[in-house]
Amino acid sequence: MKSAFVAIIGRPSTGKSTLINQFCGGKVSIISRTPQTTRNKIRGIYTSQDLSTQLIFIDTPGFHNSDKKLNNYLKDLVHTSIEEAEILLYVLDTARPPGQEEHTIINMLKKSDKPVLIALNKIDLPAKLRKLTKEEISQLYPEVPVFEISALEDKGITELLEALIKTSPEGDQYYPDDYYTDQTPEFRIAEIIREKAINLTSQELPHSIYVELADMEMREEENLLWVRGFIYVERESQKGILVGKAGAKIKNIIHQSTEECKDIFPYDVQLDIRVKVKPKWRKNDSLLSRLLK
Repeated sequence: MKSAFVAIIGRPSTGKSTLINQFCGGKVSIISRTPQTTRNKIRGIYTSQDLSTQLIFIDTPGFHNSDKKLNNYLKDLVHTSIEEAEILLYVLDTARPPGQEEHTIINMLKKSDKPVLIALNKIDLPAKLRKLTKEEISQLYPEVPVFEISALEDKGITELLEALIKTSPEGDQYYPDDYYTDQTPEFRIAEIIREKAINLTSQELPHSIYVELADMEMREEENLLWVRGFIYVERESQKGILVGKAGAKIKNIIHQSTEECKDIFPYDVQLDIRVKVKPKWRKNDSLLSRLLK
């Protein structure tokens, strides 16, 4: 049996979450167009008995050079993921020119002294910058194998997966065959709600939102999980945006979240979600340490 923990590292919006979902054959990480949507170390599990392999992928927050408190917590999660992993998969967006973060990330990866593979993602988009990115990364990290992929369109994923398996050491199987993530229902539901809230408010609120569930009750006779929770924002004006006219926006968030839960859980999920204001929560150390892990 071959097994390994694989940390997926990269700048914000490189497609890391789409890639982990593609590897694992199910929705593991939430996705939006907003940079740094991922705020936790998200585990996705790929198992193949035919190949005698289990890979545990760790989706990490996008690495961004900023000293804001929230971002420092996210960068810490990237560092701890590198420490936990046995293989590092560095993902780049070929639709954007390489940035200063590339130098910082590569220095981090080199210091780890662990096997590294590089994936140049979004080859489904115009190739104008792809050659430039490939040349620059090859100069910065010449000894590392580079794969050109489209996580969105499932191109080059098989070859990349084969290389990861070949790089993996022998080891035990950590999870049962049918697991594709080890997230709790509470975490998954909260993330789905946050994804819908981000996507339905466009660019207005994304980093000002967090979600916490207060109560969950399994009603066996109805095959129903009842959930009460809150979407928190930092200002009253943001609360108005999330609630919407006559409550239309929050109703839509609840509806879309409920529909997605139907695809994930073997029982119905009923959501009672309210919007609350918690000023300056992104500067609250005790809250951040509880939310981000």
